Amino acid sequence: MKKTLAGLGLLILASCQMLGDSGGDDDGTGELRIAFDGEVGSLTRNVPDIPDTSDFLLTVTASDGTVVYDGAYGSSPESIMVDAGSYTVNVRSCEFNRPAFSVPQFGDEQCVVVPAGGVAHVKMTCRQINSGVCLHIDESFLTECPDGVLFLKSAEGRLMYGYSEKRVAYFRPGSVSLMLSENGNERILMTRLLQPQDILRINISASQSSSSEMEESIHVAVDTTRNWISEDYVIGGNPAADDLSGALTVVQALASVGDEDVWVCGYVVGGDLTSSSASFEGPFTSRTNILLGSRSSAVDRSSCLSVQLLSGDARDALNLVDNPGILGRKVYVKGDLVENYYGLTGLKNVNDYEK
Repeated sequence: MKKTLAGLGLLILASCQMLGDSGGDDDGTGELRIAFDGEVGSLTRNVPDIPDTSDFLLTVTASDGTVVYDGAYGSSPESIMVDAGSYTVNVRSCEFNRPAFSVPQFGDEQCVVVPAGGVAHVKMTCRQINSGVCLHIDESFLTECPDGVLFLKSAEGRLMYGYSEKRVAYFRPGSVSLMLSENGNERILMTRLLQPQDILRINISASQSSSSEMEESIHVAVDTTRNWISEDYVIGGNPAADDLSGALTVVQALASVGDEDVWVCGYVVGGDLTSSSASFEGPFTSRTNILLGSRSSAVDRSSCLSVQLLSGDARDALNLVDNPGILGRKVYVKGDLVENYYGLTGLKNVNDYEK
């Protein structure tokens, strides 16, 4: 079976047929057929060869938790007879539970319903399902921080990133922090919330300035089906306070609780916040808060950033009661990121805005 550098196709599409066509029984059982799609495409030019399709790990689980099959795809039967009902089909190129170098994980998971006396043909497109970080360490960092040691840390563990390291460090999706250990002290330089397929590339350098502030400039580029994100971090220096090019996105803001006097950009998607609800459609009644989303169509309250509007210019310009036309528009607001404002990560003490 050929290797694929592709959005691997695992067939997972449900179709019901009559008993005479499907081979299913009339006693409440049906067939589950899983197969790789024959199409081969280019997943990304930056990905090493993934395992042979026969070596992928396949798990089929019933809705009650019973494992129907757990093993190599190449060893699985072409047709699995099961009781009628819903099943979760999971395929992955390898097991991945802790941070590790050079271990991209590909796979997918789908739920399929097997009808009594019928056949469920399953089709699943496999993409990278973990996240990666790679560092480029400039000589200026080595000069200014000769005793420094860099670590990448997530909830599952951490990896030391040597100055000559060239490999990508992989993590489960979630928050990943870049840490500097120097003279017995550790501090977090930055934290990012990574999604599946994200590969974050960080260029680390150091200014000769004595200032402890960090300069941040962000450039995002997409490379085929994987998201390659590039960021530059300069330890030292004094960036322009009102440079909107360094504004955090809503996703970044959610992972940056505790940052003060920072710019955040997002789309105004709602308001009228309470501790458990929000309104995404007008007319609105509250002038004291708005909700920012990462896209104008966001309607999931839990993925949004709550924003406090104190009395003043920001409230006058951004509240949805007096400015209903800003719903769906992108705005920039500057303030302090807090863990809880109306039950959500929030931005309080807003002191500036752009729209």
